Amino acid sequence: MAESILITGGASSGKARFAITHFAPFDYVLYLRVGDELNPDITNRIKFSTEKNGVEWDVVHKQTTTPADEVKDHKFVIFDSISAYTRLIMREMCTKESDLTAEMKKKIEKRVIDDVVKLCEKVSENNGSVIVISLETGFSVRPADPPLAAYRDILGRVSQRIANTCGEAYFSASGIQFKIR
Repeated sequence: MAESILITGGASSGKARFAITHFAPFDYVLYLRVGDELNPDITNRIKFSTEKNGVEWDVVHKQTTTPADEVKDHKFVIFDSISAYTRLIMREMCTKESDLTAEMKKKIEKRVIDDVVKLCEKVSENNGSVIVISLETGFSVRPADPPLAAYRDILGRVSQRIANTCGEAYFSASGIQFKIR
């Protein structure tokens, strides 16, 4: 049942809800959050879903730069999110704004893509399924602030590559998910 799904959309558009609902009946799901603390709504949704279905999930909030290492023997993984992971890698690789050269942007993109692909491959080795969450940047105006513009451009290209490697891709808007691939 190896499958990979990308879910993208704006902030609070229902991406995490979609992922949690998709894996609701499964036991031993890994919810890997690499960004900010989990939103209490997401935590409550996971708790409600696992109690209702009589399953246990591992919820890991970690600023990891090796997400594939967190998979271990999990068959079902929610990676939340490419957006936060891209910010983390940008901070690791660039200590100042002048570091954000065209060459550095390509290195960051490659690193993020390679790491997400490794995560998906690890889940596939476990004969499982992964849902990768990303923030959609395609509807925004390019920021005037150079680091923010670089982040948006990198994230957009990374999301495109991941969407093209996943078996399915969904766009989430106002809590409704539209299959786009």
